[in-house]
Amino acid sequence: METATVPEMKSAYSMRTVDLNLYYGDFQALRNVTINVRQGLLTGLIGPSGCGKTTLLRCFNRINERYGNVTTTGEITVLDKNIYDADVSLSELRKCVGMVFQRPNPLPISIYNNVLFGVRAHTRRGSLSRREKDGLVESALREVALWDAVKDQLQKKATLLTLEQQQKLCIARLLPLKPRVILMDEPCSALDAEGTEQIESLLNSLREKYTVVIVTHNMAQARRTTDECIFMLLGEIIEHNKTTDIFFNPQQPQTEDYIQGRYG
Repeated sequence: METATVPEMKSAYSMRTVDLNLYYGDFQALRNVTINVRQGLLTGLIGPSGCGKTTLLRCFNRINERYGNVTTTGEITVLDKNIYDADVSLSELRKCVGMVFQRPNPLPISIYNNVLFGVRAHTRRGSLSRREKDGLVESALREVALWDAVKDQLQKKATLLTLEQQQKLCIARLLPLKPRVILMDEPCSALDAEGTEQIESLLNSLREKYTVVIVTHNMAQARRTTDECIFMLLGEIIEHNKTTDIFFNPQQPQTEDYIQGRYG
């Protein structure tokens, strides 16, 4: 996250928080959140609307600070580095910790230029040859299983793709930056069943290379796709465990009530 290099992992955790509290003005959205997100797993953030899932997700790349009137206390460590240290570059942090939003947000430019948008912002103009750029585009689109569908349409405006293809493209846009962590905020909420299935299949392949954290309201999706789940309620962590244990052997009554659909 420092401008030069991303540090090597010294622990099994990609991200950690200790006594994290976050306020929007006078409203406390997160309360004493202490979690460890394991490297190379797909971790789900689950809980009822307004429980703090998206707020917590946005802490890991400090995007909450864009909204103003935000106060954060406690510690957040990403790749063994406190992201509030004075020498942390926000640009480098967000390069290392990529984010995909609820609704696909491709830029109204070509598919080709969408994929290269981030890497161009982080490299000196003219430093990449056409061959290198072509290679980055093909590699990213292959990784998200989109290459075969669009390889003959790379100059097509990205906003003309289907929603599912647009979401895959938004993920592909992150990959040339070589992120270590990918955050996803309800990435299937705008998609139909077929599109959801495609993105879930992609999630399964991404976990082999990246630490992925996904916010989802879809309990079936959380059960199908995640390795671990963190259940939140009113800004607090109620339970963090393997997904199978969260769903079939919850340790806290609030978790069981939520999983059984008694609220939320």
